[in-house]
Amino acid sequence: MDQATVKRYLPWIVATALFMEQLDTTIVNTAVPSMAASFGVSPLSLRGVVASYILSLAIGIPLSGWTADRFGTRRVFSVAVALFTTSSLLCGLSVNVSMLIGARILQGIGAAMMVPVGRLSIIRTFSKSELLGAMNFVIIPALVGPLLGPTIGGLIVHWFSWRDIFFVNVPVGIAAQWLIHRHMPDYRSDVKRPFDLTGYLLFGTGIALLSLLLEVFGEYPSDGSPTWAVGVIAILLLLAYFFHAQRINFPLLRLSLFKVRTFRIAVLGGFVTRLGIGGMPFLLPLLYQLGLGMSAWQSGLLLMPAAAAAMCMKFVAPRILARFGYRNVLIVNTVLIGLSISLFGFVSVDTPGWLIVSLGLAQGFFNSLQFTSMNSMAYSDIDAPDSSMASTISSSLQQLSMSFGLACGSLVTSWYLGDVAQTDQIAVTGALHHSFLTLGVITLLSSLFFWALRPSDGSAVSRTARNSE
Repeated sequence: MDQATVKRYLPWIVATALFMEQLDTTIVNTAVPSMAASFGVSPLSLRGVVASYILSLAIGIPLSGWTADRFGTRRVFSVAVALFTTSSLLCGLSVNVSMLIGARILQGIGAAMMVPVGRLSIIRTFSKSELLGAMNFVIIPALVGPLLGPTIGGLIVHWFSWRDIFFVNVPVGIAAQWLIHRHMPDYRSDVKRPFDLTGYLLFGTGIALLSLLLEVFGEYPSDGSPTWAVGVIAILLLLAYFFHAQRINFPLLRLSLFKVRTFRIAVLGGFVTRLGIGGMPFLLPLLYQLGLGMSAWQSGLLLMPAAAAAMCMKFVAPRILARFGYRNVLIVNTVLIGLSISLFGFVSVDTPGWLIVSLGLAQGFFNSLQFTSMNSMAYSDIDAPDSSMASTISSSLQQLSMSFGLACGSLVTSWYLGDVAQTDQIAVTGALHHSFLTLGVITLLSSLFFWALRPSDGSAVSRTARNSE
């Protein structure tokens, strides 16, 4: 297999899979009312359609590294795309809620394998000096998908049927399969490590419960003791996994990788940074629709500038990192993200449209640079044999951070709103303004993580970025 051809097509293959996964995470929310009408049930009874996908993602991601090492990246990625495509077809053909939830579970398992294994293939294919450009390309769908999901979902439901939301994945998945078999490299580990079943049960159950808890919090904040009990159980299970992983030779997730400074800072710093960023796709439509009185399609259009800016950053990020280095970029850019989030706290019905669009452009630009920087630096000092483990750990925490970000935005807004009805436009707008300011401050503080970087950190990735453009 020609290496140059592989390098040309592999980023497209992985980016397409990542876009499908990210889009499906958000696009279904828009279609829930139409699904409920089709099945003759209440919208709230379809909560499992969304939660089942999130849970299967959380459970499936920890398996991705071990399966790729054992069976090879090409086979696992191909099976994952096939499962995702087939389950998408089953979702669209579902005749009742139970069938739809079952198909969504299969879809989530496929997605859980696609993203980490695709990222692993990128890391193993490209040299350190080429990694930034490849990761920069692949990260764009992760930024664009959540922003475009509600808009695309709304348009499909309005003009066609909710079933077409799932059918659009079928031709994409078939095309991806053709590319996979022609251009996907096949990497596997030389050491066949045993599967850590105990660790998987502890970590998988803990992460699933925590993801479910955060998903419920994100939509329906609650002070009930059963909810908090689930949170305590989840934390205890994760702590039990931590102690278990210290005592065996081949743990499911090798936590010793956090001793690598750049990996530790990128993953943990990114986790905290996403608390503010992760809440924006949830809060901005609320601001535009409930606070400013816009329609759903107008709100969707205002999310487009951020997606456009994220794509434009692809051409700029390597040069910025090559010129200023990871440490300076991550410190300054995190502050700029925090400021851009805070500025939404001053958007009102009197704010000119061009200014709102400018804020969206700025945020998309900064977010794209942030994720490109964190994701590429995370692997700058990771050795090739550890890349599958690093990808699994990073993907697991990123998935959890998305749930944390959504829950954080929802909880903060609910706390500021109190017992006031959501039909009170002035109160809702005020609560949202305070939420943006709070999330902005959290993001600003997360920049402290990146002060621990050294000026030379990530230079193996960024030093030739300008020449490789």
